[in-house]
Amino acid sequence: MKKKVGIVAFVILLILIIAGGAIGLKLKEKYSYSKEEVDLAHYYNVPEQNRAILYENALLEDRALVQEGVCYLELGTVRKYLNEIFYLDEAEGSLLYTDALETIQADIDQRKYTRGGAENTVSYVVWFRKGDKTYLALDFVKLFTNFSYQVYDYHMQLVTDWPQETVATVEKDTQVRLKGGIKSPIMTQVRAGDTLVVLERMETWCKVKTEDAIIGYVENKMIGEDTLRTPVAVQDYVAPEYPSLGLDKKVSLGWHSIGGVGGNTTIDSMVAGTKGLNVIAPTWFSLTDNEGNFRSFGDTAYVARAHQLGLQVWGVLDDFNYELETGNPISCLTMLSSTKARQKLEQGIVDISVELGLDGINLDFEQLNEECGVHFAQFLRELSVLCHEKGLILSVDNYVPYHFNEYRRLDIQGQVVDYVIIMGYDEHWHGSSDPGSVASIDYVTRGIEKTLEKVPAEKVINGLPLYTIVWKIDGAQVSDEFLTVANTQSFLSKFSIKPTWDETTCQNYLEWTQGSATYKVWLEDLESLKMKINVMIANKIGGLAVWRLGYGTPAVWELFYAFTGMK
Repeated sequence: MKKKVGIVAFVILLILIIAGGAIGLKLKEKYSYSKEEVDLAHYYNVPEQNRAILYENALLEDRALVQEGVCYLELGTVRKYLNEIFYLDEAEGSLLYTDALETIQADIDQRKYTRGGAENTVSYVVWFRKGDKTYLALDFVKLFTNFSYQVYDYHMQLVTDWPQETVATVEKDTQVRLKGGIKSPIMTQVRAGDTLVVLERMETWCKVKTEDAIIGYVENKMIGEDTLRTPVAVQDYVAPEYPSLGLDKKVSLGWHSIGGVGGNTTIDSMVAGTKGLNVIAPTWFSLTDNEGNFRSFGDTAYVARAHQLGLQVWGVLDDFNYELETGNPISCLTMLSSTKARQKLEQGIVDISVELGLDGINLDFEQLNEECGVHFAQFLRELSVLCHEKGLILSVDNYVPYHFNEYRRLDIQGQVVDYVIIMGYDEHWHGSSDPGSVASIDYVTRGIEKTLEKVPAEKVINGLPLYTIVWKIDGAQVSDEFLTVANTQSFLSKFSIKPTWDETTCQNYLEWTQGSATYKVWLEDLESLKMKINVMIANKIGGLAVWRLGYGTPAVWELFYAFTGMK
């Protein structure tokens, strides 16, 4: 009997030992730390020579390339995160960088670049093509940009900003894990005394970045208290300041529409009746092809007469008048995207401006589209350098800003040109078959306020219309004709109807019927122009422009004179 009891007790004890062991194994499995390590090559998804990019604290989809010990980024990545000024002419095999003073050029697959006419040699290939991608050496980018970078086995750290950051010290050797949890695989080991950047504190785990730019999670109990650290900003490059030429008073510009050399003789009649006018802009130059050629109606006698009248002369270069006159199509994209053609135009317009004795150049490019944007920006950068070398004021005409014309890059214009002119009209335009105001107060206000978001106020000029449109609606047919401010009184005298003030547009409004047709007119007159001037005064902008000379009245010019006389 005792023997049987002993056997039973032994069996029970064995069962308890086995069960205890199983429970212990389960407890150990539950509470022990995983020793699994992350395969970083797989985690970062990088083939040989490639590196993942950690930009600040964000892992990008873009990849870096390490070749011959040199780190390269795709040009698009450079432009997006580091410096958008780099410009590629792929067809001509040139990479250009235009700052405030000069254009630097590097040709494909070369270990050199030209600057100020001098050749500079470097130890690396500046840029090259691999498949459909263009790669640019980061060491070359650093010649013109403030940033830091470190390259590791599978990733790289890219930093462009150095704000104060939260850090903590590792108090005991531990692991940084992929996620918060002891079962999460190990990203890397850290040692006591290491400093970690604290990205986010949670209840028991902390999201951190290691000194070699690996982001993961560590237990709070393994690190000390948070402290603040201010990194030392990288300032390898000091950008030259963009020179800014301009008048020492508000600009009062009048466009002088000239359709041929004979129009130059009308300067005195166009200026007659004006007051406070200090810039005249004759429409002299127009693109004639895609090769950088243009026609000119320029006349030194005109410039001399303008100077006698106390006026600066800013010659207008447009991209549409010659095409409208001849029917010969001109592609701004073709011309601007060719460095050879673009620079031919730039040098040509500056040379003739100096030859004629002009004070400035006014660009009126109205046929641009989104695809032209990057090329137009490069055009402005290059032209501004040439203009400022010769003391020429550079101004650019623009539509009222909307999302669909952001490619005109008012932010870049505000930096590199001297005046940004808003054409604050054509809200409804000739031939549009859409009756409405040429320049309602909301439209004008939007143009000024949106431009001021990107351009300094002293560089902003608002263009005013000295005309309106008489709309005729006859059934489904819409036609129109221009009515100038100068002709408004004689026009109104033909009708017994009196205009009424429209609070929405801040314009006097006319509507009448004649036969089967209805006529509508939103007048531009002294009252409407006063409302626009008030907006300009409130926003303290740099001046006004009018389309065009010959359309105004002495009363209107008195109004303009009062505005431009303000500081």
